[in-house]
Amino acid sequence: MTTPHEYAQANAERFREQYKELIRIPSISTLPDHAPDVQRAAEWLAEHMRQAGFETAEIIKMPEGRHPLVLGQWNGAGPDAPTVLLYCHYDVQPAVVEDGWVTPPFEPTEKGERLYARGAVDSKLHVMSQLKACESLLQTGGSPVNLKLILEGEEESGSENINAFVDAHGDRLRADYCAISDGTILDPAQPSLVYALRGIIAMELHVSGPAQDLHSGHYGGSVHNPIQALAEIIAQLHDANGTVTVPGFYDAVIAADADERAQLAKANEWTEREWQRVAHAPQPWGEAEYNIHERVGLRPTLELNGITGGFTGPGFKTVLPQKAMAKISCRLVADQDPDEIFDLIQTYLAQITPPTVRSELIKMEPGAKAAVLGHTSRAMQAAARAYEQGWGARPIFERAGGSIPITYTFQKVADEVVIMGFGYKSGQAHGPNENIYLHSLHRGIDTAIYFLQEVGAQ
Repeated sequence: MTTPHEYAQANAERFREQYKELIRIPSISTLPDHAPDVQRAAEWLAEHMRQAGFETAEIIKMPEGRHPLVLGQWNGAGPDAPTVLLYCHYDVQPAVVEDGWVTPPFEPTEKGERLYARGAVDSKLHVMSQLKACESLLQTGGSPVNLKLILEGEEESGSENINAFVDAHGDRLRADYCAISDGTILDPAQPSLVYALRGIIAMELHVSGPAQDLHSGHYGGSVHNPIQALAEIIAQLHDANGTVTVPGFYDAVIAADADERAQLAKANEWTEREWQRVAHAPQPWGEAEYNIHERVGLRPTLELNGITGGFTGPGFKTVLPQKAMAKISCRLVADQDPDEIFDLIQTYLAQITPPTVRSELIKMEPGAKAAVLGHTSRAMQAAARAYEQGWGARPIFERAGGSIPITYTFQKVADEVVIMGFGYKSGQAHGPNENIYLHSLHRGIDTAIYFLQEVGAQ
């Protein structure tokens, strides 16, 4: 009898061509003009779920202006078998050739070992890895676990409705285990497992002064320029060591013990190598008492993501601007509450705003708490064994610097959650020339099969 892995190998070329088919659908959730494409991708996925052998494949419509979920279910393992919830997102970021692409972003192009296209790694790689892993099992005698495959169409535009769906219909997604398939590994040859993610809160700081833009010759020197005032304010948010100066910002942070720091140190070599290759700044910056991996995974941050004010068009205009604005975000660690952090920053900014200008801090969207999954759970150990078999290398455990807010949501409906990424950090996700090594797709399918088999064997 053919095994799931033999089936996946025999169908590797078909899987790769179907992966390209999905990539060609520009399912950009952030641009309203592409709503029909997101819908088309949902329909494509539902049909391929049915062909894979799922008992049901449902397109769940969202409120007007939002994008659908696709839910496939298979309960053939029986009531005594565990249920595994698999999550991926099928929407992508915008992309046009003018951004710096060397190939058409929605025409997957193979160059040597790599494939270039928007969504190649984030996150249609994961969608197809999980979908084809399920197919490989269901077409060769069935899965050892019951399956729920939920695919989201608006992860890149806020995930507002999947969170509402979980709150209202959590019973439909109830599972013993949840595998969130997203993110990256340390290196194409070195898999890793993320056991903690940072939370996030985003905000805008608006600073205003005069009633309108003014002639800088007539009023300069008598009016506190809002751009200058904004610069003076934000310069006080960090000290010379890179530590955030907001009072109370670190109060809830739990210090890592020596054992965890030793565990994290195993990943730092890879982190520093990737930092040099991708960031390539003159030298690292930040809290000197922590290595780079700890700075981006273990410690919270406060970042300036954008700043505007005054005249920024071609040429020159000697204007004294009426207002200026900075976009600020914080990556948070365990036990830091996004709302409390926002309140602390708001209070501090009010204190350091000079009386010559006015300031207002605006919360941009609901924040997300950090998620700590641990590296000793049954799901995490099953995933580690799966990577070792599928990738041929034992994974290194790491803390991720980014945020996958849906992790906190799925902890409400699953007993154990694990994050399984199959891309790599220098794959240019969200940027021009996004790419994967083609072996990532096939190793991802194999690793996903092994994970479901490992969970079924427990």
